[in-house]
Formats: sequence, structure tokens, C-alpha cells
Amino acid sequence: MDIILLVLHVVLSLGIITLVLLQKGAGASAGAAFGGGGGAGSVFGATGSSNFLSKTTAVFAIGFFVNSLVLAYLAANREVQSDSVLDALVEQPAAIEETIEVPVADDVPAPEAIVPAESGEAASDAVPPADVPPAAGE
Repeated sequence: MDIILLVLHVVLSLGIITLVLLQKGAGASAGAAFGGGGGAGSVFGATGSSNFLSKTTAVFAIGFFVNSLVLAYLAANREVQSDSVLDALVEQPAAIEETIEVPVADDVPAPEAIVPAESGEAASDAVPPADVPPAAGE
């Protein structure tokens, strides 16, 4: 049903575009006075072309509008699936991860640069790291 309405929607829109392009504009009558464009309107009669094209365009426009409302109603009232796409997948057993234990040496002291100064010591008594050059004033 949805596909039929969508195809009808496209046909109506292309029909409206075609009919609007076939109609003469308001300025076309001035060109006809100087000898141009008189033969195109004779297919539908002298005054019948504007009436036929405008009425057909109005019918297509009403059909397009009603079809748009029906498509919007169907889209708003569509049943929503409660299942997720991920739920449809077959659950795979979790792979057993191999843990690697990294030995931690508790008896290795921390470098002196990282050890904070004791509360009784001054900050200047701390040993600077070996890769840091002394300050310019020292």
C-alpha cells in the first residue's frame, strides 16, 4: 500500500511540474501580438487551453495534497517494532580473556626526585633529578 501511494505521489508531482511548464505566463500574450506563439494554444482551442491546463493542474494539486496527508498519516501510525536489531543476533559466548600478571617489585625504592621532602626538611635540601640542569642562579 505504501509503495503504491509513493509511486502515485511521484506521478502527481511530475504531472504538476509538466502542467505548470506547459502553461503560458501572463507576459506571453504580449509576444503573441507581434506574431509569435499563436500556434501553441490552438491545440486546445483559442480560450480552452488556459482553462483545461489550469483545471488539470488544480486536480493534480488536490490529489498531491490529499496523497501527502495520507502518507503522513500512515507514517505517524505505523507500528513500531519493539525488538532491537541487536536482539535478533545470536549471542556469542564471551571469549575467555587471558590475564597477564605483571610482577610488582615492592622492595625497589622510588627515585629520590619523586619522593616528597619530609616535613622537617627544606625544599632546597631535596636532590634534583640527574637529567635536569641546575637553575641559572645556582
